[in-house]
Amino acid sequence: MRRAFFAFAVVPFLCVSSALAGDAEIKAGQSVIDGQLKALIANDGATAYSFAAPNVKRIFPTVDAFMNMVTNGYPPVRKPQTYSFGKVEETGPGSIVQQVLIVGPDGKDYEAVYTLQQQPDGTFQITGCSLRASNSLGT
Repeated sequence: MRRAFFAFAVVPFLCVSSALAGDAEIKAGQSVIDGQLKALIANDGATAYSFAAPNVKRIFPTVDAFMNMVTNGYPPVRKPQTYSFGKVEETGPGSIVQQVLIVGPDGKDYEAVYTLQQQPDGTFQITGCSLRASNSLGT
């Protein structure tokens, strides 16, 4: 009974969170993350790097530096078996936080939380990503 109640309690929260950011912004942000993940899976470092915001490119000024960081620090993001979008929240004008649920190359569940910022040209780019293992995502 508790599990059913919890499922119903989560649905309105997700709907409210989605409404705050606006459908167009959410779709744009998810498209950027999806594009980067697909590029990483395809070993296309240049394309993966193109989705990074200027703050990330200042820290990792070359495609090779960026790819080394992702490969060594974010293996589940670098080579996910599967991924799906979770909760999303607008944290300010043109700022989105998007949860991505990932099954890593090791078969374990992870939660990646991406931050995205709308750029002056109107596109969204990834400003950061935090990753944590999750034992509860698969249940």
